[in-house]
Amino acid sequence: MVEPVPGVAPHLSRRDSIDRLGSLQFDLLVIGGGIIGAATAAHAARAGLAVALVDAGDFGGGTSSASSKLIHGGLRYLRLGDVRLVREAHHERRLLSRLVAPHLVHRLPFLFPLYRGGPYRPWVVQSGILFYSALAQSRLNWLVDAGRAQAQVPGLRVDGLRSCALYADAWTNDARLTLGNVRAAADAGAVVLNGAEVVALRVVDGSVAGAEVRVDGVEVEVAARAIVNSAGPWVDQVRKLEDASVGTSVRLSKGAHVVVEAETEWSAALTVPQDLVRVTFAVPWYGMLLLGTTETPYDGDPGGVAASAEDVDQILSEAAVALDPALVGHDRVRATFAGLRVLPVGAGESVSARRETVYTVGRAGMLSVAGGKLTTYRRIALGVLERLRGQLGLREVDRAPWPLPGASGPASMRDPEALDSDVLAHLRHLYGSMTAEVLAPAEEDPSLLDRLDPAGPDIAAQALYAATHEWARSSDDVIRRRTTLFYRGLAGDEVVQRVNSLLAR
Repeated sequence: MVEPVPGVAPHLSRRDSIDRLGSLQFDLLVIGGGIIGAATAAHAARAGLAVALVDAGDFGGGTSSASSKLIHGGLRYLRLGDVRLVREAHHERRLLSRLVAPHLVHRLPFLFPLYRGGPYRPWVVQSGILFYSALAQSRLNWLVDAGRAQAQVPGLRVDGLRSCALYADAWTNDARLTLGNVRAAADAGAVVLNGAEVVALRVVDGSVAGAEVRVDGVEVEVAARAIVNSAGPWVDQVRKLEDASVGTSVRLSKGAHVVVEAETEWSAALTVPQDLVRVTFAVPWYGMLLLGTTETPYDGDPGGVAASAEDVDQILSEAAVALDPALVGHDRVRATFAGLRVLPVGAGESVSARRETVYTVGRAGMLSVAGGKLTTYRRIALGVLERLRGQLGLREVDRAPWPLPGASGPASMRDPEALDSDVLAHLRHLYGSMTAEVLAPAEEDPSLLDRLDPAGPDIAAQALYAATHEWARSSDDVIRRRTTLFYRGLAGDEVVQRVNSLLAR
């Protein structure tokens, strides 16, 4: 039986959140609920500020759920000379995996295969790995032979393989990392709403003073002393609400990914050099292989970004540089997706662009933030608050890390006998110490312990919890961003209907 966690109360209903959005005076309104916006709202709310967080779509519905799922220093950034970024990213990776979100961020060895005729000589890579590992404070930094490498990565192509460099980084579930920050914001008192689009800004005496937010067909006036625009690929669209004459502050690059069925278990990931600058990845992820990514300039509607047939062909072909082609054939594809990197405006190809964060202040004082890396999201959010410290009346910004909800505390539950071990392990990874919260309704309705699809570990209780505690409004919200159903290729009509019935409760 499951023992409910004492003291845990559901968050505000959607109706109550809308009412508070229109009736309270906020210190800070954050536009955009991706990882940067969610973390900014969470840190601000924990600092005692009155905070509202709104997103026109779903939390993490853009780039923040369409990354390569890596928490890493960025080995190729050393090649670009960005040592500071690599050092900062490694520092954040350690914090995330040890304190902030250890249930979601997991260390993983990476192999860098070196083939005859490839772009790199072994001594060059080994020198780079040594430096990279020194920045990472890791001792995993040597060369391994083909036999050992193939034991870690079954299906590794060994023809012409000299050796593999070995180093360590980490993987995550980016959508759930974002939701963890949204939950932290709400737990600290922030009003959070998805499906809430900012359609106009309110300017009083030349300074932003709030916004008009369209939510559930109604326009709500929101009063706020300061506004942060963290709308990701839509950042310039929001900037134009403040000043219609502003130009472009960023450029977009599409990164597509493919998820294929894995034949056997891998104990390491692959970093495959495609040329002297660009690498691709093959990462074991929930029993599958996540392949990618591409780097393609993008100037279309951010909401319409998708992996094209050409993207899929390219990704599978590039994976076959280091893997048996039979393992990465079209018949093994379970899911495809694409996201948009937000890069500084500048000359040169996007693959060579630095992953810098772009901060701009509009004529009425709105602070816009875009770009950066998933790994350094916490540092970026703290940078936002530093820039607004005077305006918000903060004497200082507390930069000390703290655990996200689920990252610490007792599980407060006994293992339900009806749950298979793979399901329980899956839930503890996604929810950590909040697993008991997810399973509590199953005491009254044991059918909530049923798998949503027999081929995956996600269960009905997760869909119900997504609606009651995680702001899910549609089956797509649940299937793509609260569970792993989409990535496993388990998003068929029967699953969609089942999820919809649970959301309607």
